[in-house]
Amino acid sequence: MAVPTPRSVPPEPGTPPVPPELAELLRGQLEGVADEVEAEVRRQVPEYARPADGPYGRTIRAGVVQALTLFVDHIADPRGQGDAIAATYYELGRGEALAGRGLDALQSALRVGGLHAWRLMGRTAEQLGLDSTIVAALGELAFRTVHEVAEAAAAGYAEAQSHSTGELERRRGRLLDLLLEEGPVAPEAVQDLAHGARWRVPKQVAVVALAADPRAEDRPPAMPGALVDMDSRPPRILVPDPEGTGRFGGRSLLLGLQGRPAAIGPTVPVTEAAQSLRWATRALGLMGRGILPRQGVVRCADHLSTLLLHSDEPLLARLGSHTLAPLDAASEGQRPRLAETLLVWLLSGGNVPDVAARLHIHPQTVRYRLRQLEKLFGDRLHDPEARLDLILSLRFGQN
Repeated sequence: MAVPTPRSVPPEPGTPPVPPELAELLRGQLEGVADEVEAEVRRQVPEYARPADGPYGRTIRAGVVQALTLFVDHIADPRGQGDAIAATYYELGRGEALAGRGLDALQSALRVGGLHAWRLMGRTAEQLGLDSTIVAALGELAFRTVHEVAEAAAAGYAEAQSHSTGELERRRGRLLDLLLEEGPVAPEAVQDLAHGARWRVPKQVAVVALAADPRAEDRPPAMPGALVDMDSRPPRILVPDPEGTGRFGGRSLLLGLQGRPAAIGPTVPVTEAAQSLRWATRALGLMGRGILPRQGVVRCADHLSTLLLHSDEPLLARLGSHTLAPLDAASEGQRPRLAETLLVWLLSGGNVPDVAARLHIHPQTVRYRLRQLEKLFGDRLHDPEARLDLILSLRFGQN
């Protein structure tokens, strides 16, 4: 761990040095001044108003004494280094980050404590009849001390925060891997990993699979609470509580994806997240083939029949070749027109005017084609089970 070394700042030209003997006098008053500074910090900074006899209180006391010691050391030797004291404040900064607190309270305490210490020690200097320029020099040393310890604390805070963030991301990555494993997932294992990853376990989740897009940056979308793996192929995002606080009905997902095509898997219990990923990945493949819309965000819940039928494509192809075999008797030019007319006729409930309007052809043309289809398919056009097979084959088996 690299602790920053405080930079020694020589006195400004023309500034009279502070008498070194003042350091020894102030050192003798250090405990009393520390009491007053600590009390002032507790009074003005609410985050530090805690029992003084606890671990946190002892840490505050040690920090105050160390800062005052550095101040007095600078009086004794303006060019001296405060490495040990800087290390103390480095650890104080790390402690604030590891405890999940911000750095504002510590920095406020340093400002409050530094100002109060300068007033107390400046008063001692005035009582000794020292020149006002020396009192001013004491002020410069006080603020220099505050700057040094604040700098050390900020460095410690940044180091711990960086380490903490990296570790948190690693834990969340392990949690996501567990949730997306094929096979049964133990709820107890999920709870254990989620606790370490600071992730609240929801009842339901959905997984988003992202399409490859060379124009898009592989950076995680801004989605609070989501577990993200942008390195997998396809990149995937596990969204907690998709029907509640993380619901997809708003614009947050679309804004986060920034126009990148994606497929949203079905909402499932958290221990079945792998199923949501499997369907989202399948939908993404169908998007690439044009069976589902190529652009935008496709929700698997809106295309369940398509996903179901394409989950066994060899069987779907066999159904199509068997059911539509009568069309082979028509000429190659007639087949597409007859197939299109047959599908629209089946979907419209046999309404000839409706078929004509949807295909933009004359009703007589529809009737002519239907007579051809009657010759090819016979009674199967009126059998419910055969009609279902025809619709499935015409709708899904021709892609």
